[in-house]
Amino acid sequence: MALYMSCASGVESLLAQEVDRILDGKGQVVESRGGVEIQPPAQLRQPGERHAAMAYFAMRLNLESRLAQRVLWRVASRVYRNEDDIYHLGRSVNWSDWITPRHTLRVDVTSRRSHLQSLNFAALRVKDAVCDDLRERTGERPNVDTRYPDLSLVLYMDDMEATLYVDTSGEALFKRGWREDTGEAPLKETLAAAMLAAAGWQGRPEDGALLDPCCGAGTIPIEAAQIACGIAPGLQRRFAFEKLLPFRSHLGEWQAMKQAARERQHPPQVAIYAGDVAFRMTDFATRNAERAGVKQYIEFKTADALQRPVPCERGVLMFNPPYGERIDTKGSVRNAYRARSESESDEDMPASNVRVGREQFQDDEAATFFQRLSSHWKKQYTGWSAWILSPDMKLPSAMRLKESRRVVMFNGPIECRLFRFDLVAGGNRRAAAASADAPAEPGQADAS
Repeated sequence: MALYMSCASGVESLLAQEVDRILDGKGQVVESRGGVEIQPPAQLRQPGERHAAMAYFAMRLNLESRLAQRVLWRVASRVYRNEDDIYHLGRSVNWSDWITPRHTLRVDVTSRRSHLQSLNFAALRVKDAVCDDLRERTGERPNVDTRYPDLSLVLYMDDMEATLYVDTSGEALFKRGWREDTGEAPLKETLAAAMLAAAGWQGRPEDGALLDPCCGAGTIPIEAAQIACGIAPGLQRRFAFEKLLPFRSHLGEWQAMKQAARERQHPPQVAIYAGDVAFRMTDFATRNAERAGVKQYIEFKTADALQRPVPCERGVLMFNPPYGERIDTKGSVRNAYRARSESESDEDMPASNVRVGREQFQDDEAATFFQRLSSHWKKQYTGWSAWILSPDMKLPSAMRLKESRRVVMFNGPIECRLFRFDLVAGGNRRAAAASADAPAEPGQADAS
């Protein structure tokens, strides 16, 4: 009996720390590739006690985790050779403990080096096992619903072993329940939370203010505001476990858990600033923040990141710059980054054709943007730290800054680095000397 929480590559250690904090150290947390596994406390020996502990863990982790993609409950595992072994894996579970014939189900398969020829057929064998088990026990079988199932199963296979999980989350956990308006290719909430976690920013007074100068749909500042306000990420959505039989006796505890989360909310202790050069994106982000319950705690301002003045003495810059894209304040592309004819503008186009996003520009234009950005930061943001997520491994050179830290993170399939730059006063030589004298981290930024 165990839970498995999947996450983006590079976030495993951060997730393990988060889980340990959420569970107050009560679970046995083991970091693995692509996620972490949680087992019940070692002192619990009785099956009923272990089951109750896992149900509590599953509810609490779904409600509180900002970094995980899903919370999966492991129900069976075995060595396999062929599809018949997969069927027997499915038959090893008493499915009447989980659902009734009136529930619906879906089976998804993920694989790493599996020798089976058809993953779809493996999924079909699991579905057959569940249906056959319920038919033998109740005389009826459940139906399949590939869109909104009551029971979602995940079959994972490597080259030797197959493991079957119940998905207790339902929709992926990055879907917090507040997003409606997005820009083009919005940053997932889980990745924004991972960026904040890697930076150690928790909304404490000692963390300083936070500014996202290219906020897009507002994901980073909204996550930051919810963290600073103690808002649980899962409070505005529902979860798959709420329909499953093992959790029916725990629904009272679940309601109490949510109520306690509501009561702990508080105003933030630090300022949070955000904005975008496109007023449409700032407006979108503001509406998203309102649905997330944090609009009043974020100061949005439509402004060019290359010109935005420093809002306070000390803080953290954090943003996910558009990968080779930029848009002008009024929705048309700047002269230096123009991708359409000058005669076209968003205001002149029918509403159905308006593209709310960021226009492409060439590599040399991107380099110019980052050079101008770093120059602006050196003049305006001395004493701040800046965190930038980028797939460009040469970004520090492009910005003419020396990173003090880099963290591997994946934005979907794109391998990125989260770079930290410490913006300090002085030229290259003084920055290098400060770096040599500093025991904490191996580098400082050029802030001349």
